[in-house]
Amino acid sequence: MSRNKGFSVFRVVVAIVIITGIAAYFYNTSGSSSEKTQASEQKDAQALIAELEKIVVLPTGEEPTIATITDPEKLKDQPFFANAKAGYKVLVYQVAKKAFLYDPVSKRLIEVAPLIINDPAISTPEIVPTKATTTSKTR
Repeated sequence: MSRNKGFSVFRVVVAIVIITGIAAYFYNTSGSSSEKTQASEQKDAQALIAELEKIVVLPTGEEPTIATITDPEKLKDQPFFANAKAGYKVLVYQVAKKAFLYDPVSKRLIEVAPLIINDPAISTPEIVPTKATTTSKTR
């Protein structure tokens, strides 16, 4: 019986080694896949910018924030998105204060608009009308 007991311990040790190996494999591939995803997204963004630069002069000196429209119905009340469709790309240049709506399928620029940022840190002077004062000279 001691031979069967030794064989059982051997199987448990082998199972633990296999499970540890599988866990290590998935742990390592999950980290590298997120790095690959980031690299892929950056490559896609650069390709999109290069594509758009063929038809319009884009702001320089900054990387745009890029978004993909998934539900254009939620955006229909905003004039910039009036002609938007699912899959269109939005490029936002915050420093240059410009936004671009682009259709990557037809490779057409759909809309360009100035970007208005409502930032309370940026204060604009308030203009308050005052009453005109008149002075009269007595003779």
